[in-house]
Amino acid sequence: MDKSLYLAPFKHEDDLLKELAFKNIKVLETRGRAVLAEGLREDIIWAQSAWIGVLEIAITSIKDGAKKLRELNRNWALFSTGQHRRAELIQNELPHYPTKPIPFLAARPTQPMGGWTLWENDLIIASAQTTSLYPIGEMTFEEDQINPPSRAYLKLWEFFTCHSPRLPNASEHLLDMGACPGGWTWVLQSFGGAVTAVDKAPLEKRIAELPRVSLLNESAFGLAPNRIDKVDWFFSDIICYPERLLTLVGHWREAGVKNFVCTIKYQAETDFAVTHQFLEKFGGNIIHQHHNKHEVTWFLIES
Repeated sequence: MDKSLYLAPFKHEDDLLKELAFKNIKVLETRGRAVLAEGLREDIIWAQSAWIGVLEIAITSIKDGAKKLRELNRNWALFSTGQHRRAELIQNELPHYPTKPIPFLAARPTQPMGGWTLWENDLIIASAQTTSLYPIGEMTFEEDQINPPSRAYLKLWEFFTCHSPRLPNASEHLLDMGACPGGWTWVLQSFGGAVTAVDKAPLEKRIAELPRVSLLNESAFGLAPNRIDKVDWFFSDIICYPERLLTLVGHWREAGVKNFVCTIKYQAETDFAVTHQFLEKFGGNIIHQHHNKHEVTWFLIES
């Protein structure tokens, strides 16, 4: 039987289990944030890291466990589900990988990152094929403690550093919907293109005064696409119901916008049906980033 292990984001175990049920995936066993399930699915949104096609490896000792892991892959990240000291000793026998904070737009790792856990005292569950190049799907940035007006900027830093197939360029027009207080606008203007920030509330003054930034003090939901010069990228971190964001995206998609990065936020329960409508209607991808909370990031990059 093919099996995969899905690692839920911190405090989002229920979201992962509900998504697996929504997709009719059979859960075999759970250990805290680690969920062992049938199948080989890489499209699990609420998996911080998915270990595809896990192997069950019997071991006789710490050195035997490390030896068998090294034979499969070089880089291994441990997610401990039990036998914590024994697991730590095995990890210490494996090649070390750097874990220091990374700068914005740092080069992505080029070597695959495996994931493993000591499921029983003499049994390792591991996969050399995981959905993240970063250890168990986590990354820490060298944060800017001075310039951004809120920590929301980290969601865009993570997206462009770790996930986006390309960056905006200086010839492109970027639209930041629901921009106040300006964390995303602050990131977007760093790419050199024009940024139009839309919000009924004002941006922080120092953000509004940045080069190439213009502000429309009105609701993002009332702005007609024909009022804006050609938009190359649509960004949204608006707090709204997913259905409302779906409709808003549809208007701008019909107007010809090709590139979208949007946070789908949940007011109460996670709405899996509406979330998947973004994929059904527009395509693209949906991920739960390390810096997301009770929200996910939908993106569509076409040009």
